Amino acid sequence: MDTCIGKIISISELNVQILLNGEKVKFHDILSTEHKGKKMYFEVTEEDGNMVAAVPFQSVIGLKKGVDVYKTDSSLSIQYSDEILGKVFDSYGNLIDDSHIEQEHRKDVYGRNLTMEEINVNGGILWTGIKILDFFAPMRKGFKMGLLGGAGVGKTVLIKELIHNVYTGLNSNSVFVGVGERSREGRELYDEMQEADLLDKMAIVFGQMGENSAARSKAVFSGLTLAEYLRDEKNQDVLLFVDNIYRYVQANSELNAELSRVPIENGYPANIATSVADVEERINSTEKGSITSFQAIYIPADDITDEAVQVISSHLDGQIVLDRKVAEKGLYPAVDVFQTSSKMIDIENVGERHYRLVEEVLRYYARYRDLEEIIAVLGIEELSMADARIFYRTRKLRNYFTQPMFVAENFTGIPGQFVDIDDVLQDVEDILNGRYDDVDEAKFLYIGKFGGE
Repeated sequence: MDTCIGKIISISELNVQILLNGEKVKFHDILSTEHKGKKMYFEVTEEDGNMVAAVPFQSVIGLKKGVDVYKTDSSLSIQYSDEILGKVFDSYGNLIDDSHIEQEHRKDVYGRNLTMEEINVNGGILWTGIKILDFFAPMRKGFKMGLLGGAGVGKTVLIKELIHNVYTGLNSNSVFVGVGERSREGRELYDEMQEADLLDKMAIVFGQMGENSAARSKAVFSGLTLAEYLRDEKNQDVLLFVDNIYRYVQANSELNAELSRVPIENGYPANIATSVADVEERINSTEKGSITSFQAIYIPADDITDEAVQVISSHLDGQIVLDRKVAEKGLYPAVDVFQTSSKMIDIENVGERHYRLVEEVLRYYARYRDLEEIIAVLGIEELSMADARIFYRTRKLRNYFTQPMFVAENFTGIPGQFVDIDDVLQDVEDILNGRYDDVDEAKFLYIGKFGGE
């Protein structure tokens, strides 16, 4: 039986003040009240003596002062079993896709952080089979990667391909968290995953843009709990996609403003570093399995020095940047190789051969960029022999790093390819060494490995 703990004395969209009647409540407790025959829920965010501030989970329109508030026995929780796969949840762990759970087994979404002893920093490399990612930005299991790029540059296709390849290669599932997702985009993603036969290989959480800040700030915790189930109970190497992690910070800023906490620079709350760490510190590798995350980051006004972007970036192990200029050339995945990076690109991690090849390819790309300007003014005939070689080999490399995707087969008519990193290194080496100087550059476009063809 729920216990009456006090009465509502003040109501705003994101902050309901409750006067306690002597009962004790604590941070994250779930409170409820009855409104027009329907239950409304709140979560305790601040407690000061006999006054409590709580965030409502839904609209407070029509709610009146003086009504009784009850403490529930539950906490914010989500399903914690195999039944999460193929399901779509809201931020509070409720199903929103007309499916149902056979057997309820829920877990608190604020789960524990891993102890130092449990974290495994030497997780193996997570090869994705996507040439351009494995070459320029390889990932260790448990890595956190930023995924930057505007609309229409191929983010969703890349995400779908990663889900497909990791499931095929490791038989591991994925979790997608939409934080501040447009409901139309959420529906599109759901339909696309269903079409690509990937829906039953993943779990989805949506905190939609039209919902209040509480929903947007809680979605990521529900998603983390689902990912932890797959890692800790199923011993899987899980992929966690968060789109968009910046919206989580934004939602927290709105909640803090409502609680009249003094913001720091740009209106961000003083506890911005802690709130980001609450999420990022749960993404790790253990002896049992790992959570590797891709986090889309919105960059406000294209200002990379923005406080929130900097705090998020400090947790990342690398970033993949998708660029419209690359997409306009018809090169997919449309990765900007100059801005894409990974902490794994180090001789100790990937070996000397891989490291040196990345260095050399980036040198070729940089020189190619300069040569394009020279050619635009003087023409290609004016290039020296050495520069002409660099120019043509770079065009082959650029084409080689495109890839036919499994999830896009229906549109392209080209069978998808999973390419082993050893084949990538061999092909890149052969292109740089001039082995394919007589081969037309068009032959390198949208293929898997080239060697032996």
